[in-house]
Amino acid sequence: MDPKKLKNRWLIAASAIGIHISIGSVYAYSVMTNPVKDIFLVEGSVIKWAFKIAILFLGFSAAILGKWVEKIGPRKSGTIAGLFYGIGIAGTGLAIQLELLWLFYLCYGVLGGIGLGIGYITPVSTLVKWFPDRRGLATGMAIMGFGFSALIFGPVMQWLFESFGVYTAFYILGIVYLVLILSSSQYMEKPPLNFVPEGFSPETSKTVVKDLANIDANSALKTTRFYYIWIMMFINISCGIALIAAASPLMQEKLSYTPMQAAALVGMIGVFNGLGRIFWSSLSDYFGRANTYIFFFGFQMLAFFFLPKIGIEIVFLVVIFTIITMYGGGFAMLPAFLGDLFGTKQLGAIHGLVLAAWALAGVFGPTVYDMVKSSTGSLDITLAIFGLLFVIALIVSILMKRLIVKSLKEDEGKQSELKLSTS
Repeated sequence: MDPKKLKNRWLIAASAIGIHISIGSVYAYSVMTNPVKDIFLVEGSVIKWAFKIAILFLGFSAAILGKWVEKIGPRKSGTIAGLFYGIGIAGTGLAIQLELLWLFYLCYGVLGGIGLGIGYITPVSTLVKWFPDRRGLATGMAIMGFGFSALIFGPVMQWLFESFGVYTAFYILGIVYLVLILSSSQYMEKPPLNFVPEGFSPETSKTVVKDLANIDANSALKTTRFYYIWIMMFINISCGIALIAAASPLMQEKLSYTPMQAAALVGMIGVFNGLGRIFWSSLSDYFGRANTYIFFFGFQMLAFFFLPKIGIEIVFLVVIFTIITMYGGGFAMLPAFLGDLFGTKQLGAIHGLVLAAWALAGVFGPTVYDMVKSSTGSLDITLAIFGLLFVIALIVSILMKRLIVKSLKEDEGKQSELKLSTS
């Protein structure tokens, strides 16, 4: 490719952020729960099923369509994601206007969920290839947009509801998301083969880890390390989502907050979720992805065991918000870590397969929390269950680290033998 025609990789990153800020509006779902349930005349739990369906379809569409997204490229897949998500949100407005609950589930949950899944994985492998020098930073920037989106679209959504009415607001939002995602997708493009940024040397860089392999998705499924990272993500997401879902009643119970005070601090979760994505993913470029996950699980294991016993307000909040940063950071580091483990040959497809953990964890985490809490009535026992899950995650992450070190040593041995045989 002519260097003069080479696209600006930072604008590629900005395009990725544009896509993720749009689809990340799913995290502002709680803003729409009450207005929508009042129209359908049902309980809030009935309306929340659309969110669960959306996350389910996010995970499974990412897993099933990952290879296809990799094949057709980011511009086309981003366009398709925009059509699904934009039409899904606009269709949600039609469902509310007609008061058809099944259409509400179909448009927001199924169509929107498919748009979420395709849109989530579309920029990832592209960014990793454009930023071989800063994989963690690049993917962290995009996925940070997903975490911060609720801060932007939550208030916008509320203003639209009050100014134009509920179903009209969804028509407007559908058009806004469609335009944002389509316009962002048009600049997305894969870099030239073996692209290296100007002035960057992989041999001397302190932020580059040698990839363990460069394999396709089918080959990745045959490796132990794929199942290690799947388990690690499933546990991190299950526990994080459970804490997010229970944050308001948790603060009311432990800190004697009023519902309004708790709601205000729950809003801060979006801030720390977004900050954690860029902070931890950037740090992992220097500290190492495997080491960062080990630190995550060790800290959260202790945090979940001791959180119910913390009586000092500021300490309690610091621990909760730190956990939330690690929840977001786990998502942001994942694409870069998958690049380290499997290379970039079919990174989008492999990323999609691992995101199936998100689909299952989104149901598993909050369900386990509610079941244990209601049956025991004890916050200590409930959070201790999640602490035990982090013990498993910590063990698996240490096994992953040992596997990486072993594989690198074996590769170094093979390289030494090759040099001896050719000398």
